[in-house]
Amino acid sequence: MSNVRIKRGRPSKKVGNVLRFKPTVSTMAEFTYDKSLFKPMPTGKKVDLLLSGEGGLMKGTNYAFVGDPGVGKTTVMLDIIADQQAKGNNVLFISGEMNRIDMVGYVKRFPKFAKLPILFMGDYIENDPLVVLEAVLSEGYDVVLVDSFAEIAVAVVDYHGGTMKNAETKILNLLEKHNQANNRNKTNTAFLLIQQVTKGGNFAGSNRFKHMLTGMAHMKFDSNGDRFIFFSKNRRGGEMNKLFFSLNQNKHVGWLYTEPVNLAI
Repeated sequence: MSNVRIKRGRPSKKVGNVLRFKPTVSTMAEFTYDKSLFKPMPTGKKVDLLLSGEGGLMKGTNYAFVGDPGVGKTTVMLDIIADQQAKGNNVLFISGEMNRIDMVGYVKRFPKFAKLPILFMGDYIENDPLVVLEAVLSEGYDVVLVDSFAEIAVAVVDYHGGTMKNAETKILNLLEKHNQANNRNKTNTAFLLIQQVTKGGNFAGSNRFKHMLTGMAHMKFDSNGDRFIFFSKNRRGGEMNKLFFSLNQNKHVGWLYTEPVNLAI
């Protein structure tokens, strides 16, 4: 019997294939950019200090917002983009969960929400959700709120099949395109992404989703039932304190006071 050993498993890649692959290596000295890309978009509220070290939402960024059920994720995010709109920025709300009747209650409490442009994904349930998203985003918005990222991914799976991970990748590719201003207005779009959490309160999303985020914000109740928001990650250097807020204010979210994160988590 032969003593020749049979190598099993995946075939090795030829060195020649590696040599033909030429990754691009560059220096930041070669990189040119429009200075307005690093000009913040402030709301004029205390939350600006959490969003970035410059004091406001930055262009071409992606922030995820996760938190306890009922803590007010949608309300707070709508309040932020309404304030952005009031400052003259072009905003859009993409709703994967609500319809027009659902929005009535929000508008009654917060009349400024009435002027927000909204894409109700439920209106296009028979259409390819990726085509719908690309069509609306092609205009080029300053700030886009998506509620929720998971619901949009489910719609992509329902239409195209495949896994949630593959659906997330397709959506993230689209967001990245508009981060880089590949739209009619040549606008570096910033995305605010409401994301779901697991029953254990952990972030639900793929590794690529986590890696593409500029920042991740958490919205919680403390032991007294008070609401607060804080960032566990922020590449743009905003404050890492907790900012307490109230939904009992008249016509707007009440941004109250800050407190170090480690005191009450």
